[in-house]
Amino acid sequence: MMPFSRMAYFSEEQFERMRDRVFELLETRGVRMDHDTALKALDKAGARVDMNSRMVRFPVPFLQEHVAQAPRAFTLAGREGKHPLPFPRKDGTFHTRTNTGAQSWIEPETGRYRRVIQDDIAVWARLVDRLEHIGFAAFPVPSDVPDATADIHALKSMLLNMEKHIWIQPYSGASIDPLIRLLIAAAGGEEGLRAHPPASFITCSLTPLEFKNMDLEVIVQCGRYGIPLQPCSLPSAGATGPITAPGVVVLAAAECLVMLVTSQVLSPGLPVIPTSLQFTTDMTTGRSLQSSVEALRQSALFVQFMKMGFDLPCHTYGSGSDAPDLDAQCMTERALQALLMALSGADVLGAAGQLEVATTISPLQLIIDDEVFGMVRGIISDMTLNDDSLAWADLKECRPGAQFLTHTHTFEHCRDALMPINFTRLNRETWENQGKKDLIEKAGDTFRNLMKEAGPLGLPQETVLEMERIVEGADKEIQS
Repeated sequence: MMPFSRMAYFSEEQFERMRDRVFELLETRGVRMDHDTALKALDKAGARVDMNSRMVRFPVPFLQEHVAQAPRAFTLAGREGKHPLPFPRKDGTFHTRTNTGAQSWIEPETGRYRRVIQDDIAVWARLVDRLEHIGFAAFPVPSDVPDATADIHALKSMLLNMEKHIWIQPYSGASIDPLIRLLIAAAGGEEGLRAHPPASFITCSLTPLEFKNMDLEVIVQCGRYGIPLQPCSLPSAGATGPITAPGVVVLAAAECLVMLVTSQVLSPGLPVIPTSLQFTTDMTTGRSLQSSVEALRQSALFVQFMKMGFDLPCHTYGSGSDAPDLDAQCMTERALQALLMALSGADVLGAAGQLEVATTISPLQLIIDDEVFGMVRGIISDMTLNDDSLAWADLKECRPGAQFLTHTHTFEHCRDALMPINFTRLNRETWENQGKKDLIEKAGDTFRNLMKEAGPLGLPQETVLEMERIVEGADKEIQS
């Protein structure tokens, strides 16, 4: 197993100081939590709860005890346990997920920019199922359904079209119950859901240091059904968080720990992946940025701190761009991000396929990200060190000026290298003769090949009808 990080900004002693500050912040300042069930459970377990102000303070021993309860090893999976994602990953690298919450779509055939519709979600899900290096997927926001139930319609489309694990971001408190009922229907009942949860939920803080009823209800319901949880802090440095990287990371870590500890009080042993999607505020425009140098440093520091300070799995942006199109800036920013987060030890690199600060997605970009993830995994994976990898027998016997092309050792290992699909390795003459296709054009060819026979999963008709009834019922109840 490789070390948790190939790089670190701070020493172990400095990370300990940051950890002490997190504990001190939660013990003395505390947080506001708007949920009676969660407050009562925390109070009973030993937190200091003021039911009137809804402020909660966490004694250090209480924090340490419940952080220790969270499992360090578990597996996420898709339908019926398919496409398992073990944490930690056996090769010591990372899992990946697609972007969540995007409202806009760049058409793969025309390059036209428009709002996401339901048909796009089916395409997105089918594509994810066919990409080797994409571990799980979140859903975008369809514009051709009622706004109040867009997340419910989106989850139904995902469940009908992919087998891999799904990351669910509820859009309202009223959505939580129908979202879970869709999972129960897809799993064939509550027992099937508990045995193989095909999804995990994101729950978010209201930065700084506040937690809405809706997000705490997600924690309650996930614990009730044994659904894995990915608690998320989304600070924007200089706006909703301190402008300095260590300050904003301490805030994000504190918020993640509050959600983790609450989950362990309510459901000890529930799988939890602390998550922080870090932003910075452009002080010239007020715009939030995801791929600025400062945002990348914050994300890497968050990963390193959660691993060093708390020995917890963690999830952050591992792809994406602030650019509005699939251009050179877009490719540069996401390559830097993927490699830096992987080197820092992130367990999940999130947001594949997105650009324009996570508001837009592109199937072609997702295909390119899939291949970049494979490259990054190849770069950071462990190397074997033995006489075979040293080619010791050949080196001992080779003459000065010899070649290795015809050696048996070369033949045995010549297929070890990563073979790219969309990145060209042709010389100029061959490349020109084959149409001078660039990366985007080649990704388009790959998209067409992958989607030729892609279709819905063919679930039992009674399951499909039950899911339709759930969605129709939610449309009536939540809209009224």
